[in-house]
Amino acid sequence: MFTIEHEFDATVITLVDEEGPPLQEDVTIEAFEDCVVLRQTDPQTDEVVSITLSMIQVRDLAAALDLPEGSYRLSRKPG
Repeated sequence: MFTIEHEFDATVITLVDEEGPPLQEDVTIEAFEDCVVLRQTDPQTDEVVSITLSMIQVRDLAAALDLPEGSYRLSRKPG
């Protein structure tokens, strides 16, 4: 299950792990104009852990999901 909310400066997607066991903590993804932030609570420390990806890293991640094992460099479009 997931939810999508549009806020002033970001789109917020929350991924809920409904499969069991073991259930994972919800993941919140905030998509801004220049980066994407992933947040998840660490169940051992109860602290929120954040990872920030640039838009280039997001593009590379999306491409990597459809490629076989290896090392790649995607060309950047001029602009």
